[in-house]
Order: sequence, then C-alpha cells, then structure tokens
Amino acid sequence: MGNRMQDRSVIVTGGSKGIGRGIAKVFAAEGAKVLLVARQPGDGEKTANEIADSGGDASFFRADVSDPQDVRDMAQAAVERHGGIDVLCSNAGIFPSANLEEMTVQEWDNVNSVNLKGAFLTLKACLPELKKSNQPRVLLTSSITGPITGYPGWSHYGATKAGQLGFMRTAAIELARHNITINAVMPGNIMTEGLDDIGEDYLRTMERAIPMGRLGDLEDIAYAMLFLASHEAKYITGQTLVIDGGQTLPESIDAMP
Repeated sequence: MGNRMQDRSVIVTGGSKGIGRGIAKVFAAEGAKVLLVARQPGDGEKTANEIADSGGDASFFRADVSDPQDVRDMAQAAVERHGGIDVLCSNAGIFPSANLEEMTVQEWDNVNSVNLKGAFLTLKACLPELKKSNQPRVLLTSSITGPITGYPGWSHYGATKAGQLGFMRTAAIELARHNITINAVMPGNIMTEGLDDIGEDYLRTMERAIPMGRLGDLEDIAYAMLFLASHEAKYITGQTLVIDGGQTLPESIDAMP
C-alpha cells in the first residue's frame, strides 16, 4: 500500500463494480478513506469488505445520484464518517442500448438523469465541503463514445458523455477561485464484469481494433484518476485524458498492422 492519498476523504459514485470498483480499490490502497456509493447494496458492501480485508478504509452508502436528497445525504455521510470531502469521483453511469427508432422518451431521460444530471447533483452536493479541503479534486468518468466516437444504440449515452465535458469546462472556470480542479478520464473498451457474457470471439474482434492489442483493465483507469487527484496535478483543470490503448487513432481497420 502507498500513501499518495493518505487520510483523504474520497467519494466514488458507481463504486460497487466495474471501473468504480477499480478506482475505489486503488485509492484505498494509497491511503484514502473511501465512501462507495451505488443504488444496490450487495456489490457495494462486498467491495467495501474486500477493501477492508486488504487493510484499506472503505464503507458503503446507498444512493441514487439522480435524486437530489440522496446525494445530499451521501455528502453528509462522508462528512460524518471521514470529516469532510477531498475528492469526488463522479463515476456512476448507465448504458442501456436502444436504437433511435425504438428509444422512448423515458429511456432517454433515464440515461440523462443518471449520467449527466447525476454529475451535476453530486458536485453541487459536495461543493461546500470541497471548498474546505486543502487539495480538492473532482474527477469525471466520461467515455470515448460521444466525445470522439459513436456506436449504434448509444445515442443517449454518447450525448451524456459529451455533455459531461461541456459541463466540466465551465465548472472548471467557476471552481478555480476555490482551488478546486475538475478533469475527466475518457475510457475506451475496458474489461469489466459487463463483458463477461459477450463471448471470446467478440472479445478478440474488439482487441483487433485496438493498436495495443488488448482491452484496458480497471487499474489503467484508476491510476489515471489517481494522478489527476494528486498534488502533482494541481495545475491541471478542465482537461480530458483518453485511455483507450490507441483505439481512436486508426482511420480504418486497414490502418492496423
């Protein structure tokens, strides 16, 4: 275990599994006091227990990031358990698939409520405590899908991920006077639990589209987040970091060696 985040209070929304789980584990291993936030307690409590068993400091809090009262309660829980809030990792997101012709207004609104409104609500709820921190950081999990690429069935998802970056850039200007930085990581294809059922053939197809020849792992994203939360990143704000193994570089499959 390291100490780059020693005794810093960190909230990770969507922290029960996938990328959020990876972020929580890496930050806890670096000494952070982590509050895992998710809608369902099962995976969240399991992850918190795994971190505690490894010598880290983590606990779970149930909240829906699209609910203003839930996120206010979340922020209060971080204050009560850890004495404040130093880092907000706004990672919670959903990605159901629906083509435009079949997509309902409710499906569009649900994705926007969690992915985009959720980022706004969690930051707003945590802002009073972030302003008190001596090294406040806000980190967003965006995606290459939306800001750079598109994928059939994800028009709503892509819109929210692009929207997060527009939100971030103005937020960076407004928050700078409080010494709060806000930055976004844009993952490509990352190996998470959600890919377990797609089959080896499809995984190999995905890998062939990535110059580095593999999907990213959870630590690839978590360590980027760790850097952006560090003292070394104190003069970086309103920026994006693409972590995709070069996936967005080739013009076509013919450009691949």
